[in-house]
Amino acid sequence: MLDLNASAQAAAPAELGQSIRGGSGPAFDRKARLRWSNSIFRVACIASAVFVCLVLLCILFLMFRTGVLTFQNVSFREFFFSADWDPENDRYGALIFIFGTVALTLLTLVISVPFSVVIAVFLAEVTPSWLRNILRPVLDLLVGIPSVVYGFLGLTVLIPLLRDLTGNELADGLLAAAIVLTIMVLPTISRISDDAISAVPKKYRDASYALGSNRFQTIVRVVLPAARSGILYAVILGMARAIGETMAVVMVIGNTAQMPSSLFTPTAVLTSNIVMQISSVEFDSTWNYALYLMGFLLLVISLLMIVAVRFLQKRGARES
Repeated sequence: MLDLNASAQAAAPAELGQSIRGGSGPAFDRKARLRWSNSIFRVACIASAVFVCLVLLCILFLMFRTGVLTFQNVSFREFFFSADWDPENDRYGALIFIFGTVALTLLTLVISVPFSVVIAVFLAEVTPSWLRNILRPVLDLLVGIPSVVYGFLGLTVLIPLLRDLTGNELADGLLAAAIVLTIMVLPTISRISDDAISAVPKKYRDASYALGSNRFQTIVRVVLPAARSGILYAVILGMARAIGETMAVVMVIGNTAQMPSSLFTPTAVLTSNIVMQISSVEFDSTWNYALYLMGFLLLVISLLMIVAVRFLQKRGARES
């Protein structure tokens, strides 16, 4: 009798626990809760992605639908191939701003890329670790400085300096804007290029040294070619920011609708022209439609750059 009572008492807690776990049904089913929470999270992620895509498509559709109305009163040839921008007299040639945007981007590219790559090589290959740990956060902080600060410094420091160096009465123009944009995009290109160079396997360097190459030859002929995809990725991201930059460019480029004859001729680009004129234009006017079309061109250029970045990412993943 004692043995039976003891076994019954020992079995009672197990039965009680089983009844507690199973008595409340699915509420205590861990697998069901996980499936339910995972399903909700998946639906939320898909809904967020669809929402972002819809917002982007709506922006593109709005810009295109409004911008294409320009061609009701302006021919395609006049808008893209005429340099006569005089909205008061119904002349809407945007070649000045398209050329200015392309020229400014190329000039920024020529100035910024060599400096950025040199800084990246210095950080990844030459700098001691203690100095590298100081310089990298400094570059990260420079990325977060508002563009209006760069523009203000360009207006108050850079342009007077260029006037003194060149002797020109007006130093506003492509060169001033390109220098300001170079300072803005240099931290971005440098840091991403630094990460790409640091990701090159050490065995590549060791093999180069084993073949008799010195440090300079190893960096130029081995490390940089191996990090080419990452450096191109950094350059495209930097140029995407430069093309869409507004406030800094507006403050130093001169904002004059004329074809630049030199690097110190005041001119305008797509972003500066939109910002300077959009607030004083009636919505249902050809002038406003032309500004919307300029904005659509900027969106298309930015999207093409993003597509190029994704292509380089996939190509780099295949090569690695």
